[in-house]
Amino acid sequence: MSAPVQPHRTASVRRATSESTVELELDLDGTGRSHIDTTVPFFDHLLTAFAKHSLTDLTVRASGDTDIDAHHTVEDISIVLGQAIREALGDKSGIARYGDALVPLDEALAQAVVDISGRPYLVHSGEPDGFELHLIGGHFTGSLVRHTFEAISFHAGLTVHLTLLAGRDPHHIAEAEYKAFARAFRQAKALDPLVEGIPSTKGAL
Repeated sequence: MSAPVQPHRTASVRRATSESTVELELDLDGTGRSHIDTTVPFFDHLLTAFAKHSLTDLTVRASGDTDIDAHHTVEDISIVLGQAIREALGDKSGIARYGDALVPLDEALAQAVVDISGRPYLVHSGEPDGFELHLIGGHFTGSLVRHTFEAISFHAGLTVHLTLLAGRDPHHIAEAEYKAFARAFRQAKALDPLVEGIPSTKGAL
């Protein structure tokens, strides 16, 4: 007798404020397909990398007051992404829970460790002085990289340790960090056939 087919872990979230409108759909059991239109091109690039390397199908449609700054739109998308991850994970039964990854991109090297703990926490270090001031892709400041991870971690209920071990080019640094996070999250969200129930001695995550 074949094992029962697990339903895909999906979520659809919409958020509208005076600053932005975000519609997001994801499937944690996808293949990494993505359709991203945030109106912030470099963030499109980072989210596409996240989807591809975490094997999460992801659709994002967003608009906002990017004539003022990309900050509001990028922040609100990150909030919604975190909310959708949390919703799709459900009670977290059967997941591996932990993941870690070390990812290079030319001279940049990033390490991410993810615990789907239900306890939001971000430790983020190693970016060179002045990185936060760099304008990447003409629209996206380096400071937004940390800010997006804060929002995703908080709203998804993840403990994330993200360390940049080497890097000079701002584009490479940001992309290596996103790919490392994606790869670690891919391991953590994976359904482990050896895990019975929720992987915590407390019985809840």
